[in-house]
Amino acid sequence: MEPATPAQTERLRITEIFHSIQGEADAIGWRTVFVRLTGCPLRCVWCDTEYSFYGGNWRSIDDIVAEVASHGARHVCVTGGEPLAQKRCLILLTRLCDAGHDVSLETSGALDVSMVDPRVRKVMDLKAPDSGEAKRNLWSNIDHLLPHDQVKIVIASRADYEWARAVVAEHKLSERCMVLFSPVHGAVQPRQLAEWIIDDKLDVRFQLQLHKLLWNDEPGH
Repeated sequence: MEPATPAQTERLRITEIFHSIQGEADAIGWRTVFVRLTGCPLRCVWCDTEYSFYGGNWRSIDDIVAEVASHGARHVCVTGGEPLAQKRCLILLTRLCDAGHDVSLETSGALDVSMVDPRVRKVMDLKAPDSGEAKRNLWSNIDHLLPHDQVKIVIASRADYEWARAVVAEHKLSERCMVLFSPVHGAVQPRQLAEWIIDDKLDVRFQLQLHKLLWNDEPGH
């Protein structure tokens, strides 16, 4: 019997893999395969994927890449939880790029992104104060943002908005990459956030989560 190759023995704990429509960031609206890794070191107040914190199933990277390919989608989103909490996520990202996919990574911004394959589009959160996890922001990550990356700030209050506006200005984020502002459902009215952005003439992109409008945030969508 031939010995197992490293790719066959390298595994990740996976909560789910599903085929849907991308609901946010610059790939919004594209048919996308989502690979949701299990586990997250953060506990944001408004988190909508708490079911991914625990459990999951160990799967080989070969198996994951094969299932992604079976859906015939160009776009792949690796998400969580916090996918970078599993170190082998970096291997998966490179393998998906090598397979010809347009790959995005949804990451909290609390873990180092410097080793992420440069072909991957990083969608990196910065945690505003009302998330309860603003202290976890790893500010050195900003130096590793590429023009095709995106910074997302989820806003739950006017205080969060003021914080976000100051951070964008201080770090010149809009000159580095696309900046996305999203309202927390039920905390800030989307129209209110849009008007704040207009009034302040911010060079940021307002977004609503399309998947919540389509499927009311049901798991597997």
